Amino acid sequence: MTPDILYFDNAATSCPKPPETLRAMRRFMEAGGGSPGRSGHRLSIAAARVIFAAREALAGLFGVDDPLRIVLTKNATEALNIAAAGLLPGDHVITSGMEHNSVMRPLRALEAAGVALTVVSCSAAGELDPDDVRAAIRTETKAIFLTHASNVTGTIMPVAEVGRIARDHGILFCVDAAQTAGALPIDVGPMGIDLLAFTGHKSLFGPQGTGGLYIREGLEEGIAPLMRGGTGSRSEFEEQPAFMPDRYESGTPNTVGIAGLAAGAGFVAEKGVDAIRRREEALTEQFLAGLRDLDGVTVYGPKAASRQMPVVSFRIVGLDPAEAALKLDERFGILSRPGLHCAPAAHRTIGTAPTGTLRFSFGYFNTEAEIRTAVEAVGRLRAR
Repeated sequence: MTPDILYFDNAATSCPKPPETLRAMRRFMEAGGGSPGRSGHRLSIAAARVIFAAREALAGLFGVDDPLRIVLTKNATEALNIAAAGLLPGDHVITSGMEHNSVMRPLRALEAAGVALTVVSCSAAGELDPDDVRAAIRTETKAIFLTHASNVTGTIMPVAEVGRIARDHGILFCVDAAQTAGALPIDVGPMGIDLLAFTGHKSLFGPQGTGGLYIREGLEEGIAPLMRGGTGSRSEFEEQPAFMPDRYESGTPNTVGIAGLAAGAGFVAEKGVDAIRRREEALTEQFLAGLRDLDGVTVYGPKAASRQMPVVSFRIVGLDPAEAALKLDERFGILSRPGLHCAPAAHRTIGTAPTGTLRFSFGYFNTEAEIRTAVEAVGRLRAR
C-alpha cells in the first residue's frame, strides 16, 4: 500500500495483510501446490496438512473442540446460505433489522417459498433488546439468525443473551461473525452458538475467497449441502458423503487461500483477540471524540467504542455520502465506503435510507496519527 493512502475500509476487507499471510501463500505455491485429498503423493499430503492446520487455528479461536466441525467456504455468504437453505424447509425464523443482505436475501428467498419470517426491530442506534427476540418466538420457531456486529454502525449485538434464549427454547442459533471473527472474543459453547458463519479476509487477515461455517455436532444430519461433487473421499460412491466436513466441501479447495487464512488466524492468536480489540477500540474512540468537535457532522450508531466495532457511519451536512467519499479520496487519499453497505435493512433502521452514510472502518494496522489526519480531513471537507 502506498504511503499517500489512508485505508479506512477494513469492514469490507482488511488491508494490509500481515507478512505471515503473504509468506504462507507464497510458500505453498513455491512448494508445488498439490491438490489435497486427490492423490497420495507428498505434495497432496502437504496440501491436506495445510487445510487441517487452518481448521485447527480457526477452531482454537472460536472455542471449537473438534476442528472437523469447521467447514471451509469461499466466504461468509456461502456459509450463511448453507445454514439457511439447509435448516429451513419450513417453519418460522427470526432475525433482526440490522442484518446484512448475506442474511436477509437467503431468508427472504425462503420466505417466498413459505417460511415465516419475523424481523425484530432495533433502536435507531442499531441496538437489539433480547426481550424483543423472546417475544417473537412461536411454537413453530426453528432458528434465530443474528449478526454479531453491524457492518453499518458497528453495533455489537447481545449474542450471548440471545444464545441463552435460543437454548432455553430449543431453537437453533446462527451467528453472522463476518465483522467480529478475529476482532472480538467468540466462544461458541458459552455463547450458545449452533452455527457460526465467518469470512477470512477481514479481521482474520486471510485473503479474499476464504471463509467458513462452524456446525455443532449432530446438526449436519438436517443441513443439506448447497453443492455436491468430488470430495476426494468415498470416491467409490456416487452419493455425497454424509460426514463432516466433506459433506459441504465439494470441488478442489482454494488451498493457497486457506494457507493464507491459517497464517492470518495464527497471527490473530499470537497477538491475542483481546489485545486486537483494545487497540481497535482505542482508535475508534479517538475518531469518535474528534467528530464530536465538528459541527455539521452527524454520527450514527452507539457512538461509544465499547459498544461497537471499529466501524463509524456518519454524514457531512450538504454532501452526499458518495460525493464526500470521492472528495476524501481525491484530496486526502482517504479510502472509505459510502452508500448502503449491502445492508438496506440496517439503514432503514437508523434512518439513513436510501442514500446511506459514509463509513470509516479501522483495523489493527491503522495508527493514531492516521486517525488525527482523518478527523482533520473531515473537518476541512465540512468547512468547504
